[in-house]
Amino acid sequence: MDANKRAVVLLSGGLDSATVLAIARAEGYETYALSFRYGQRHVCELLAAERVAAALGAAQHRTAAIDLRVFGGSALTGDIDVPKGRDAEEMSHGIPITYVPARNTIFLSFALAWAEVLGAEDIFIGVNALDYSGYPDCRPEFIAAYAHMANLATKAGVEGRQKLKIHTPLIAMTKAQIIARGLELGVDYSLTSSCYDPSPEGQPCGQCDSCLLRQKGFRENGLADPLQYRQQQS
Repeated sequence: MDANKRAVVLLSGGLDSATVLAIARAEGYETYALSFRYGQRHVCELLAAERVAAALGAAQHRTAAIDLRVFGGSALTGDIDVPKGRDAEEMSHGIPITYVPARNTIFLSFALAWAEVLGAEDIFIGVNALDYSGYPDCRPEFIAAYAHMANLATKAGVEGRQKLKIHTPLIAMTKAQIIARGLELGVDYSLTSSCYDPSPEGQPCGQCDSCLLRQKGFRENGLADPLQYRQQQS
């Protein structure tokens, strides 16, 4: 396949990134899935990422190991409780403690490096500016600024061999719309993992922001989430 139709796809193993991988494939890209073992408490998502990458035919799937626990500052990487049972009003205000400092900046930098090696000009990321829990690195302004920087940052860019584009197909979609699109593309959401605080066996808690937004998206499609939760939303 033409290298110009290669794309690096950031794949956490969650609902959004699985949908993005399916979208990239549907658009004719040969996909190279990239996941991260970054010290996250929900490390079971990496098993989901392996399942999703295999099911959706990624040409390669690699997992980079970095340890963001050395900085902490997040309920996902430090000894801080994950918020539970928040309603939509609470989620809509402020930046939650599940925000991992600079995470998407770091992940995109790794994706940029692999794209340069692959000769690829396209990176896909599942950021969302609607059901996004207030994360600053999920906003369109951040993605646009990063893309501008990225094209100044690499040998391939300086030599004119690469014009990088960061694709954000979910940026203006609700969780319900994301699920509907994924189902159209054949995504099996039973393979995914979205919970911020799963059990040691990987069972989702049902009450963290990510679980609640996910369940809401399925309900709005008139569907049951295929995952079995420890605690369903009341």
